[in-house]
Amino acid sequence: MKRVIILMMDSLGIGYAEDADNYGDVGANTLGHIIEKYPNIQMDSLKQLGMISALKQSSSPFKNLPDTTLNPHASYGYGVETSKGKDTPSGHWELMGCPVNFDWGYFHGNPVFPVELLETIYQKAGISGSLGNSIASGTTILDEFGEEHIKTGLPIFYTSADSVFQIACHEEHFGLEKLYDLCKIAREELYKYNIGRVIARPFLGEVRGGFKRTGNRKDYSIKPHEKTLLDVAVANGKTVVAIGKISDIFAAQGISKSIHSSTLKNLFDDTLLAVQNEKEAGIIFTNFVDFDSEYGHRRDVRGYAEAIEYFSGRLPEILNILGDEDLLVITADHGNDPTWAGTDHTREHVPLLVYNKKMEGKNIGRRESFADLGQSLATYLELPALKHGKTFL
Repeated sequence: MKRVIILMMDSLGIGYAEDADNYGDVGANTLGHIIEKYPNIQMDSLKQLGMISALKQSSSPFKNLPDTTLNPHASYGYGVETSKGKDTPSGHWELMGCPVNFDWGYFHGNPVFPVELLETIYQKAGISGSLGNSIASGTTILDEFGEEHIKTGLPIFYTSADSVFQIACHEEHFGLEKLYDLCKIAREELYKYNIGRVIARPFLGEVRGGFKRTGNRKDYSIKPHEKTLLDVAVANGKTVVAIGKISDIFAAQGISKSIHSSTLKNLFDDTLLAVQNEKEAGIIFTNFVDFDSEYGHRRDVRGYAEAIEYFSGRLPEILNILGDEDLLVITADHGNDPTWAGTDHTREHVPLLVYNKKMEGKNIGRRESFADLGQSLATYLELPALKHGKTFL
């Protein structure tokens, strides 16, 4: 039985896109700049699958980068995003055949949130107010308001350059389920603003400098506006197993089974178990969020490099248990260059590495839409053609 295993290296861009000037990202290159900082980075398995070859294709400043992998085992190339914005849902949805052809809503200014929105949320949630109400880093805002949150019980509301409304609350003092309920109320009110995600950001700690976000994050997303590869797969009798935050990103649409997991180690462990045990699954789809949340947004170049080394070091565990009809995909959804100014995503091309034991690796080159991946996977799984994208298989 044919299966597709997708490993989403969240935010591992490989060179700024042609429209990066619209986003202030001309010159960004997540992987390229990490390699510049750490030229001896150990990522042999990724190299053997064509990651450096894809980087050199995508980004002219790195076209002369040494690469000892002359004949990558996988088919390799890079994807160009047509969706507007550089948000997580845009990248994921387009990769699965559903480009975002509309503008997301965003919040600007300081304070950023409309008074009428806040008053409605307060009334429905039975709270007297909130803290934050600004564009902020998810780590620094905890130091700024964490102690006051514990003292007053008021949730911390904030946003970023993405189309998000984020709510940070203490898991114990405020309560995890209470936080989730508050996010659901906010989600309903934010549809009219076309905000892509409401994100629950639970944390622990008691004093400034000691606050730390936990792995119990939840994303409450808008549903994809068109059918994705996942929807088509389920409609045609295939099982889709979502690991990490994949189910949240797709608002549970086209998902047969969801496995909540966090940290690179746990996500890799759960993916290995799924590959071994979910023999009847059509698609196994894992988002490795730590690249983005722990290292990209925090501008931690060393941490990002070490995470790449860890991921690459564990790839043979998956490669060794793949069946003859398993197709392994390694890609990303956007960039988040840890050497870049600010703490936001960067508008970049993404790698497309596609491996099967029986297929000879080839250069699939520049793909004019992320949706080419979804269309290609539909072809491989013998599903009806998707509305967008051109197959490279």
